[in-house]
Amino acid sequence: MTEHAERLARLAQGWDEAADGYEAYYVPRFAPWVATAVRALTHGPLPEGPVLVPCCGTFPELDALSEHLPGRETVGIDLSAGMVRRARERAARHRQAAVVQGDASTLDPRWSGTCAAVVSVFGLQQLPEPDLAIRSWAAALCPGGRLSVVFWPDITEVDGPFALLADVLRARVPAGDSSWERRLLPASSAQGLVIERDEHLSYPMSHPDATTFFDAHTRSGPLRALAVARGEAFVNQLREEFLRRAPAGEWHHQPRARHIVARR
Repeated sequence: MTEHAERLARLAQGWDEAADGYEAYYVPRFAPWVATAVRALTHGPLPEGPVLVPCCGTFPELDALSEHLPGRETVGIDLSAGMVRRARERAARHRQAAVVQGDASTLDPRWSGTCAAVVSVFGLQQLPEPDLAIRSWAAALCPGGRLSVVFWPDITEVDGPFALLADVLRARVPAGDSSWERRLLPASSAQGLVIERDEHLSYPMSHPDATTFFDAHTRSGPLRALAVARGEAFVNQLREEFLRRAPAGEWHHQPRARHIVARR
């Protein structure tokens, strides 16, 4: 198995185990970013064709898409069987929606040049090569099609639970290569897209306490795959240090995501 395939397998396993908790804990907290990403598709007419949602997770984009683009065929794609199961439960309420289990980092050639829009929220940064993924997503658009992608950049906040967890984690796990961020716009432009918007979106978020946040992040969030790989002892050490440095009581913060909107 190649390194790319191994990373995808670990990612899928982590999200398989996290799917139910993610739907309950993170989907409501991420809703403002989802709403903004979907609304960006409506700032002008769209051509005929489906809306593709790579890295759809439990498919929270679907309700907003059905409201703003009624009657439009919508297809979610996710690698995780657990996420696909939850996504299909949501899609069952929408006649024009479908969910495909597969690698959203390299789209099936059948989508090339056929899609009216591609929208994705908080999936891009998890992929092994995000700049190549966004190139693949851009290639799926037909003339006049629109891309709306929201993702967590390398730095989301300087003070808050995301920042503290990143600091605690860096003492134990080497930082990943974030150079892909500066390659996103050139990768999109290389596929003939015109960048209409490149902005940061910040919305308030809260957690009952530091313990609840940490447990959600390692059991039902993006650290689940790492927790599975490193084991219980590693997670306990991480937890102890995080809680030692975290404030008491309810925790409010305002993390910042990046939003790219482009049109072919």
